[in-house]
Amino acid sequence: MIIDILTLFPEMFEGPFDYSILKHAKEKGAVKINIHYLRNWAKDKHKTTDDRPFGGGAGMILKVEPIDKAIKDLIKKDKKGTKRKIILLSPQGKVLTQEKVKELSNLDHLILIAGHYEGVDQRVIDHLIDEELSIGDYVLTGGEIPAMVVVDSVVRLLPDVLEKEVTENESFSKGDILDYPQYTQPRNYKGWKVPEVLLSGNHKEIEKWRKEKALEKTKARKQD
Repeated sequence: MIIDILTLFPEMFEGPFDYSILKHAKEKGAVKINIHYLRNWAKDKHKTTDDRPFGGGAGMILKVEPIDKAIKDLIKKDKKGTKRKIILLSPQGKVLTQEKVKELSNLDHLILIAGHYEGVDQRVIDHLIDEELSIGDYVLTGGEIPAMVVVDSVVRLLPDVLEKEVTENESFSKGDILDYPQYTQPRNYKGWKVPEVLLSGNHKEIEKWRKEKALEKTKARKQD
């Protein structure tokens, strides 16, 4: 998979993609992540990418022209039939879910636009992107951190990045069901003991216990 990120603050991405599972995925060739400075597509000498909104109002709006030019350049090398999506990170978008993450992990090319300031020119939304995504019902300074969240959640589902068993049995992998409780050594710590069923070696009973506990946790924490 190729992931292209358009941003006004490329420095924010120095580090997050160079550790742990994301680093492993890049080294294996499962994903190539490119960070692009949006001002490189601005046409004036000041590299202007934002302006005041028509009709008045507070803040600045990202201009349509540099985003349009950037997208055209980023899709030039896509072959016919490439599965691609262009997404704007915005608090007005649909909230990211594990189901959406799975859908995105099947793409060949993902372009993420990190919104900033008071938003983007509506023509970007109407004509240039496939959808808007949000990571929650709250407002952040910009779309950079949400872009990192999308990349992290998608890349870990790519083939050969993690063991299939890991991603199939974690929270939200089966609908809205949360993960079951997990324990490791020592068996007894300060009198806090590991449930006996997990030490029994009876895999049928262990599986039953895990399903029950997962449902209990889900009912307690996900009232919706």
